[in-house]
Amino acid sequence: MMGNVTRRGTTAKGAHRGGLSAADLGGVRGLAIAAHRLDACRRIDEVVEAAAQAAVDVLGADACAVARISQETCRVVHLEPPSNDPRWHQFLSTTYRADERPALRALLRNRESWVAHAFDAHGRSVRPGDTTAGDRVEVELLREVGAASALTSPVVVNDAVWGQVTVVRDFDSPLFHADDVATAEVLAALAAGAIARVDLEQQMRHIIADDPLTGLANRRTADQAAETALASGRETCVVMCDVDGLKRVNDELGHDAGDDLLRAVADVLRRAADAIPGATAARIGGDEFCLVTVDQPRETVATTMATTVAKFPLPHGAAISYGIASTAVMGSVEARHLFRRADQAQYQAKRRRARARARTMPAIADPVQAVGRLTAGGAVAIGAAAPAVVPRLCAFAAAATETLGGDSWAVRERMPGSQTFTTVARGGSPADASETRMLTLERDVWVVEVAVAAAASTGRQVLTALRALVAIAVDDVSA
Repeated sequence: MMGNVTRRGTTAKGAHRGGLSAADLGGVRGLAIAAHRLDACRRIDEVVEAAAQAAVDVLGADACAVARISQETCRVVHLEPPSNDPRWHQFLSTTYRADERPALRALLRNRESWVAHAFDAHGRSVRPGDTTAGDRVEVELLREVGAASALTSPVVVNDAVWGQVTVVRDFDSPLFHADDVATAEVLAALAAGAIARVDLEQQMRHIIADDPLTGLANRRTADQAAETALASGRETCVVMCDVDGLKRVNDELGHDAGDDLLRAVADVLRRAADAIPGATAARIGGDEFCLVTVDQPRETVATTMATTVAKFPLPHGAAISYGIASTAVMGSVEARHLFRRADQAQYQAKRRRARARARTMPAIADPVQAVGRLTAGGAVAIGAAAPAVVPRLCAFAAAATETLGGDSWAVRERMPGSQTFTTVARGGSPADASETRMLTLERDVWVVEVAVAAAASTGRQVLTALRALVAIAVDDVSA
């Protein structure tokens, strides 16, 4: 017998589900009810659960398992009703491959249902080798759990076997017969149709609601999130973000690098959204991004943004400017006003960054101070780098770029026997200077290019210090 497994999740035959009798849930009427329930499903897991419940009801089974089949591996995704009987799980819940279960291999190949019996119509155990009882492996597994009969039908979605529905009856129930097979196949087809519909709906929602480049939500979704948050009456925050340096990256490194930069910004916003319950991260368009939060204090949003932006710096010397607007400050407003105020705050943040950079220019315009900063910062960076030429040159270039207010650097190597150089590394500092000029420093086969602020001193003293640092980075390793 099947241990603790109970028929249809109840203690007796003829029980009901949802106020419907066993007669209502069986036959054609039961299939019609199942079709309506499947049509109401909006997620794959809902379809799977509804199909399993319908299989137990319509087929008068003691239990049902719906399994997903991928790369010839079968894995149960829902068991109805749940059971703690280890023998039961051995039969229905174990993940297995087609080379272990011939019935699964045949189902994948022929896309046909199969039936197996461990007992005959009189309750007697079938004899070993009885081919009329079904696949030998399935018969033996039924015998181990004390079940009488099993029926499995494939779930075919878009002309491929998506999974299977398996139902089992105890020894005191009739064995599965041809009419049951037909019913099971109709139910499997209904489930397949629901899965295909839900999958298509999810794909359409992805196309309509997501930005194709970054995978974030789009402007439409951000507007809807803001409207919903405002309608709740809870504190709503909008964070507007802008990418400093995207145009430079596009101009100097190409649009592929620019796309990579936008994806990096999206990753920062996604991490911030993950840290704030209920937040929506979206790309508004171009280099504009936003974050919409609900029922979160402005201070929490501001702290999360500052921490995330600092922890995950952007490549190529780019940076994120952002501003926050909150209903806790503005009161009850429309979504467009909240977005506009956050956008204004973002531009204020961008101007503050520009003024902060400007305050550092007088120091690096003085050659004596510039040399002092270069010597200290460059030597520390080289000493901390890995003991190889490339990492030491990269560390030096990054330090020099940041010290002289620049925005990008590159390390190149001359190809043997030619005057052609290949780029081995490039990067930038957190700054984003609007006007820069390029310094080129050579040592043996190595060339370091550093883009520095236009106001930075680049006279003989500064160039001498830069060349000396390059020599230290190269010669100390060579020696």
